[in-house]
Amino acid sequence: MTTPLPAPDDRPRCWWLDGSGRPDPAMVAYHDEEWGRPVSDDAALFERLCLEGFQAGLSWSTILHKRPAFVGAFAGFDPRLVQTFNQADRARLMADAGIVRNRAKIEATIGNAAAFLKVAGEYGSFAAFLASRLPRTAPILPHDSDRFCVPSTTAESDALSAELRRRGFRFVGSTIVYAFMQSVGLVDDHLPACFLYRG
Repeated sequence: MTTPLPAPDDRPRCWWLDGSGRPDPAMVAYHDEEWGRPVSDDAALFERLCLEGFQAGLSWSTILHKRPAFVGAFAGFDPRLVQTFNQADRARLMADAGIVRNRAKIEATIGNAAAFLKVAGEYGSFAAFLASRLPRTAPILPHDSDRFCVPSTTAESDALSAELRRRGFRFVGSTIVYAFMQSVGLVDDHLPACFLYRG
């Protein structure tokens, strides 16, 4: 079994924090306080879905360190505000060195805000939409799992990705959707040797 990486306090954690042996404090805090914990607030769900889309092709550490700038640039990831962004906002975002200046991802985020609100309106909340499609209890890894047992996609992420795309979302391929599911506790992929494993 692959041993998870210890952080400075010597508690064992999951391998993805930092391959250098010196975990980034921001990554440690994200692992300990957010990753794999259930999220029910729609604004927080929208933020995580957007950030996972921006992460495509980049490291999560890069996105995490730019997160405050993203939050400021995208009006706190309030989808009601983001959906109203106009050409001036688009120009502002493309000029903002604090975020990832990828035009396709910026356009997707603005378009996804409208799609997100439409789904939330239909189901009462985006969280309710997710609950209607995924197990009530987040699956966990078997006791003998190591890092190589953690999938990048599942049948559930495939289905959710397809449904989101059908509803007009972009940058929601199955790998991005699975990372989102991990982030917001729809699955719990802490390794058995991690101090947060709940098996």
